[in-house]
Amino acid sequence: MAWLCPYRLVSGPECDLEVQALVTWRGSHDQQLGSGSLEVVHDSTGAVVEGQYRLEGPQWEPDGRWYRDVFMREESARGLTDTEDLWSAGHFRARLAGAGDRMALSAWALDSPSPPVRAVIADSHARARELISRASAQSPVEEHLALAADTFVIAGPDVVAGYPWFGSWSRDTMISFEGLFLETGRADEGRELLLAYGQRISQGMLSNTADTGSLEFNTVDATLWFVHAIDRYLHRSDDTDLMATAIPWLEEILDWHIRGTRYGIHVDGDGLLAAGQEHLALTWMDARIGDFAVTPRIGKPVEVNALWINALAVSNEIFGRLGRSHPEFEALEVAARRSFARRFLASASGGLPDVVDGPSGDDVSIRPNQVLAMSLPHGPGVDPVQLRSLGELVTGLGLRSLHPGDPAYRGRHAGGPRERDLAYHQGTVWPCLGSFGPYVDAALRAGSVPGETLDALTAHLGDWGLGSVSETASGEPPHNATGAPFQAWSVAEVFRAWRLLHPLGPEGDGHR
Repeated sequence: MAWLCPYRLVSGPECDLEVQALVTWRGSHDQQLGSGSLEVVHDSTGAVVEGQYRLEGPQWEPDGRWYRDVFMREESARGLTDTEDLWSAGHFRARLAGAGDRMALSAWALDSPSPPVRAVIADSHARARELISRASAQSPVEEHLALAADTFVIAGPDVVAGYPWFGSWSRDTMISFEGLFLETGRADEGRELLLAYGQRISQGMLSNTADTGSLEFNTVDATLWFVHAIDRYLHRSDDTDLMATAIPWLEEILDWHIRGTRYGIHVDGDGLLAAGQEHLALTWMDARIGDFAVTPRIGKPVEVNALWINALAVSNEIFGRLGRSHPEFEALEVAARRSFARRFLASASGGLPDVVDGPSGDDVSIRPNQVLAMSLPHGPGVDPVQLRSLGELVTGLGLRSLHPGDPAYRGRHAGGPRERDLAYHQGTVWPCLGSFGPYVDAALRAGSVPGETLDALTAHLGDWGLGSVSETASGEPPHNATGAPFQAWSVAEVFRAWRLLHPLGPEGDGHR
């Protein structure tokens, strides 16, 4: 991994330029409070910091002192400790003789050899051309999204959910699967990922994440998104070998969900999937403040049951294609579809409840989750007139996570950790789940073409995390971007939505 920083004199007479190297070595969630010194090994062209990365440039002069209480604007805005100590390793100097003259600095991880600057730039350009070609990108927007998608795919292969704060999250990975692997011409890598995740199933579940320091299984929907990812891969590839490999995974997933698995996840007597325990938030709306779950959604959430019906249908189709008989799963799919129609579609409110059969009855909050009932390819199927109007949820960067007329709505995603977590799924805009990907799916199935909905999002590629799409945005105008500036599922779903609206294949099916 290499980083290059060229400084160029744009105009004016010659000048002397000095660049100081203020360094750190810490985790993305930590802050450096200096005591002692960092280990910095110097030579004539630069230094190695903590045995991990090397800095190199012209006329290196070592230093060795702390700069105390360096102020960090973004940490302050996020309500976190906003000062940090940085170690001055030294400085580089160069004389820029005139307009166009450059000073080049570089840094790279020590697990790779020292890169010649020109070679790194050439290799970077060559890789970008390869990625754009593999993705069959036909516009600058597609080129940006193809390159952005690549930043989240790591060795394994696996997916980093977002930068700079996230590691691998199975829900994010499976929601991102189509956009990161199938729309980018990387189906072979996607296949490897599915095979690896299939080996990790435990009690019919994928783990959620290990970002917290231990492996957690606190998700009701990640496994169902995994089944959806398998279906989307097979839709593109017709890979019968993977079908056969997936059969025991699907059988285990369905068996455990029927008899009940972790955190109260179980199939109820009506065939619908129920889940939840006090102090937990098992859906994608998973914000917690200590033991307080902001949106616990205990009961039968609408998108979870759309995903459950989709998973039953996908599994039954695969079983049938390979001659495996599972009449109990076929009967369960029929029962779940009937119950979904009775419990969700028969609502007198004119839209789908967000959760039914919760501890306090049904929750009729207007959220974007209901869109999945219409958008999933094997979901329950919803007549567009049965969906509650989404007009008040739609913004230029995505759908609000809660209707602005709701008393619990919070239109500003800002402040300290508590304030941000309280707003995270209570009005904050999301460019991904329940948003533009499923929203465009649903709109196209309803016979409309919401082309204008992507205008602001494509402009956003140059606005926050350059060349990428942010995790979230505030619910109220001007919808300033918030959260991680580079988010995998945001990029993936915007790419997928773009392809839905700009189909590439001869059949207009959204892919070549």
